[in-house]
Amino acid sequence: MRLAITHDTRYRYSPSVQTAQHVAHLQPANTPCQKVINHWMQVEPAATVQHNIDAFFNHRTYWSLTNPHEGLLVRAHSEVETIALPSANAIQSWESVREHFRYRAGHLGDVHSRFVFGSHHAPVDEAFLVYAQSSFTPGKSLMVAAQELTARMHHDFRYETASTDINTPALQALQDQRGVCQDFAHILLACLRSLGLPARYVSGYLLTQPPPGQARLVGSDASHAWASVYLPELASHACQGWLDLDPTNNRTGLASPGLDYVRLAIGRDFADVSPLRGVLQGGGAHTLEVAVTVTPRNEPASH
Repeated sequence: MRLAITHDTRYRYSPSVQTAQHVAHLQPANTPCQKVINHWMQVEPAATVQHNIDAFFNHRTYWSLTNPHEGLLVRAHSEVETIALPSANAIQSWESVREHFRYRAGHLGDVHSRFVFGSHHAPVDEAFLVYAQSSFTPGKSLMVAAQELTARMHHDFRYETASTDINTPALQALQDQRGVCQDFAHILLACLRSLGLPARYVSGYLLTQPPPGQARLVGSDASHAWASVYLPELASHACQGWLDLDPTNNRTGLASPGLDYVRLAIGRDFADVSPLRGVLQGGGAHTLEVAVTVTPRNEPASH
């Protein structure tokens, strides 16, 4: 499936911002399940944009604005072809994976151990362990247990737009059993890590379907987030050992939950892969507008 994604972010400042430095994670990567056909990014006011690869092998873009400005527009456009991977089954128990990642003096560690530890938005805590344990019964395969936990979260939690923000702790969202995709991804990560398992945060996009008989609207979509867990048994598979888990939609799959998903970046949690952030000098009150459009490549979108 070939998908076109346009992601617009617009800030308006009052009073003007004097100088600013920004960093963005808005360029998808080539992965086993997706190929980037093209990508471009526009910044207004105009700036010299630079690129590098971060510690998680994500594309990172950064720039400086050295003159006063009353707003900022960042438009990122990508065309991505998503690819289906061969299926595979992993029977390794979750306990054996936990033991694989347990620290032992004098033994070489696994490169994915960095995803075992708690992070700011996805901490290790007894509450997450208690919630996860009914899915992670003794001897159950990690693949089956992770899929069951994903389905249980989808059943137990209520998706509520604007019920949380980036500062809402995952423990609070767990207690309230409501939130948005970002909250659900952080809760799932925290559950897996509290069990001693490696799990990473995934930012990206999902192709949504308009109501029957209606055209797809420009800017009506949003960025998406999900989690993935590492299965050492499948390290040599095309998925490179990662099983993706989307509790918001109860979708799972090797390296991607489906052909209608596009991966943008991976990290320990949202803080590693924020689509856009910056440090500003001056300014005061500001407004933010974000509009995302995901369409099949040759399908027109209505305004």
